[in-house]
Amino acid sequence: MTGLTALAVGVVGLIVGFAGGFAVQRARLCTFGAVEDALLGGNWRRMRAFGLALAIALLGTQALVHGAGFDPSTTTYVPDRFALAGTLVGAILFGLGMALVGTCAFGSLVRLGTGDLRSLVTLVVFGVVAYAVLRGVLAELRIGVVERLAIALPAQTVGSYPSIVATWLGPWPGLLMPFATALLLVGLAARDERLRRSPRLLTASIVLGLGVVAGWAATGPFADPFAEAIRVQSLTFVAPVARAIYALAAGEGSVLDFGVMSVFGVILGALAAALVAREFRWEAFDDQREMRRHLAGAALMGFGGVLAGGCTIGQGLTAGSLMAVSWPVAIIGMVIGARIGIAILLEGSVLEWLRAIAGRSADSRSAAE
Repeated sequence: MTGLTALAVGVVGLIVGFAGGFAVQRARLCTFGAVEDALLGGNWRRMRAFGLALAIALLGTQALVHGAGFDPSTTTYVPDRFALAGTLVGAILFGLGMALVGTCAFGSLVRLGTGDLRSLVTLVVFGVVAYAVLRGVLAELRIGVVERLAIALPAQTVGSYPSIVATWLGPWPGLLMPFATALLLVGLAARDERLRRSPRLLTASIVLGLGVVAGWAATGPFADPFAEAIRVQSLTFVAPVARAIYALAAGEGSVLDFGVMSVFGVILGALAAALVAREFRWEAFDDQREMRRHLAGAALMGFGGVLAGGCTIGQGLTAGSLMAVSWPVAIIGMVIGARIGIAILLEGSVLEWLRAIAGRSADSRSAAE
């Protein structure tokens, strides 16, 4: 069996991206919107939808590991060294940029498909900055500072929690850990009545979760082992956006790549969903202030996304499907950064936000007395 060729893998990326863009646009599922709902409104429905997507990705990935010989160590998410400081700082910067833009990299692709020209500007800046950190003028800073501070993981392990747990406690706890986590996430989703009554959100969760599994399958165990152009990867929207822009602008690099083709697929899928619902319309910046905010947010997302090792989808679902060591650190950092960004937008500055919190605490103490 020769496996999938590079062309076939690219087509799979296009199909997976199209399905994800279509389903997410129809469901109005946005990672920043989910964080905002949870932090400000106490509404966890969309967060639980992402939790369900992660559960599906976890179970499907474990099926590939134990049934198809998929080796997580062939991915970039589970190295034997972990850049803790870089991941956390990068995630905070990404979350802050996400708040300034109003969505993440994946959400920007979806918005672009619906005719939002603000997202076109955002993605160009985001991709250029990300490429500069990956291979351009900022690469030496990343390699010389961030990667040099990486922490070596225990011997005989790779950068995933199941691997570490298996080394310390034995193979069975490490084997059961992903399944227990997936079961917990499914239980939390099943308890949310509003989520159960939202077929579009449930569909988007299933599509995203299966999309992660399809990415691992197409580029891993089912890929042609002799096709050097195929890199083991799944859904993420930092490096692929950067590579897509570079390939289109410079004519170098391969467009027939799962990640690059999934970028185009998301845009086309969101476009199809917008046309079906008659929601496609051109939009642009309202004023220079909004444009400055998007430019700053895009740069922060591009810089931070590379340091964090991925975006909300790349770390939240794809790295999460492997239970990578970086996964919870990146998610916590992105939530912190998003909350700081929300404070800047609502209160005018982080200092004003902290003063407001202090004021509310003082009022609570006075009322209690």
